[in-house]
Amino acid sequence: MRRLILQSSVSIDGYVAALDGSHPWSEGGDGDPDVKQWILDSVWTAGAHLMGRVTYEEMASVWPTSDSDFARPMNEIPKVVFSKTLERAEWPTTRIARGDLREEIEQLKSEAGGDLIAYGGARFDQALSRLGLVDEYRLMIHPAALGAGLALFKDLPAPLHLELVDAKVYPSGLAIHVLRPRSAAR
Repeated sequence: MRRLILQSSVSIDGYVAALDGSHPWSEGGDGDPDVKQWILDSVWTAGAHLMGRVTYEEMASVWPTSDSDFARPMNEIPKVVFSKTLERAEWPTTRIARGDLREEIEQLKSEAGGDLIAYGGARFDQALSRLGLVDEYRLMIHPAALGAGLALFKDLPAPLHLELVDAKVYPSGLAIHVLRPRSAAR
């Protein structure tokens, strides 16, 4: 059974983006070659990349023509975009999931292949957490507080208790925490 891993950048006060959708911490750690390698290694482990419509549209506008080290895995690994409104997915190796989120994720988890890595956006991440579908959180915590923004966790039906299974702090102050829901901790 494949695991669903939610991988996201987040401010120290829990926001995945500012209210305008920007990521004002973008210099914190992005230039660190060790952080870049960690992200690249993580991206390559995906059996599929999962995202909501807004994130899909942002990524589809960048990766197909990018020469970044991240372009190849982002373009080659299958993608699933969760949207009820997206008419078609032009980015190769992408399919649209329009059904019930829980049912779609359970189907994907039951298929053969590598882990499923979800990248957002905020509403998609929140829905995955609310439904208890995330098996592991990989949070790149930037040393910046936004004070307001798009929260990673919102409207949870109950507290979500996590176990820290790995942590590393980089010279830039960026910290990567790998956490699992206590019931899924290994």
